[in-house]
Amino acid sequence: MTTPTDTESGRPDTDHAPSVVRRRRGASNRKRRRAMLVGGLALITVGAILLGWLAWQFWGTNWVSKGRQAEVVSALEKDWGDGNVTAETDFGRATGILRIPRFGADYEVPILEGSSDEVLAAGIGHMEDTADVGERGNYALAAHRVTHGEPFADFPELQDGDLVHIETVDADYTYELDTGGTELIVPFTESWVLDEFPVNPDPGETTAPGKPGDRLITLLTCSEIFHTENRSVAFGHLVERVAKVP
Repeated sequence: MTTPTDTESGRPDTDHAPSVVRRRRGASNRKRRRAMLVGGLALITVGAILLGWLAWQFWGTNWVSKGRQAEVVSALEKDWGDGNVTAETDFGRATGILRIPRFGADYEVPILEGSSDEVLAAGIGHMEDTADVGERGNYALAAHRVTHGEPFADFPELQDGDLVHIETVDADYTYELDTGGTELIVPFTESWVLDEFPVNPDPGETTAPGKPGDRLITLLTCSEIFHTENRSVAFGHLVERVAKVP
């Protein structure tokens, strides 16, 4: 690179050279500041999107699902009054209402058939290929512990001896828990908990009390508040069926 010169004397223009360097440094600094500004704005945008997503998951989905639960309960009670056994809703087929005194006097969540995202966003899911309420075998119910109405948010508080009430069109069923909400945690791939009579393949570990042919209930949910592939499980058995008076 040549050094600028004074056109009259032919000597190097020592006053002009530093100004060129300063302009180049200034342009470089402006580019650097612009890049930092753009990067900072991008991080802020990503952070805002992430916070918005978390807010939706932990508050928005609960607000929506609480409304869906109330809607399904109302539809079910109306259809029962009209002589229907179940209620067909936008979220699935509703068959009953779950009440657990341990979770509060006003705890009331609809039970729908299946375990799809739509079902679990509107209430409790009755797991496919398990017994119907009150029947011999294993009546298995699953629900979210966090987000989407979080019906089983207080699952760890369940204790041996707690009662679980299921209302249907023609009867009220009462199950008594044999295990608490923290006694058994299994990977989500462990399907034995859904068997007609659940037997733990690990000797000495928590299993369903009783014998084959009993009328059992199994409750399942995520074992941790945040994402987990493990499931908390509680077992119980039927203690009473009271027919509704027409």
